[in-house]
Amino acid sequence: MDERRKSKRLPLDVNVEIERLDNGDGITTVKFANVKVKDMSKSGIGFETKVPLEIGSYYNAKITIWTKEKIETVLEVVRCNKVGDEYDYGATFVGMPDADAVKIEIYQLFEENLGK
Repeated sequence: MDERRKSKRLPLDVNVEIERLDNGDGITTVKFANVKVKDMSKSGIGFETKVPLEIGSYYNAKITIWTKEKIETVLEVVRCNKVGDEYDYGATFVGMPDADAVKIEIYQLFEENLGK
C-alpha cells in the first residue's frame, strides 16, 4: 500500500469527541468515549471504534491532548477497514489552526526524543 499521509503519525494519548456536521443516515452526534486512537499527526488521526461512520463524512471534533487542552477542528473520514467487530478509520483534519498543529508537532518531538 502506498503511503499517502502528509505527516508522520505517532501513537498519542488523546481523547476525541465528535459531532456529525450533516445528517447522513440519521446520525447527528457520536461521542467517542471508548475510541482507541492509534496515531495522530498535525494533518490527521487514525482510530478504532465499534461505531460505523461513512467515508467522506465530516465531524466537528474536540480532541483533548496530553496537556488537557482541547483542540477543536473538523475531521473528514477518508478511510475505513472493518476488523472483527470494530472499524479502523483514518481521518484528515480540515482547517486546523497552525497553533494547534504546532502543539501536536511539539508532543511528537517530545515522544520521539525524550519519551523513550
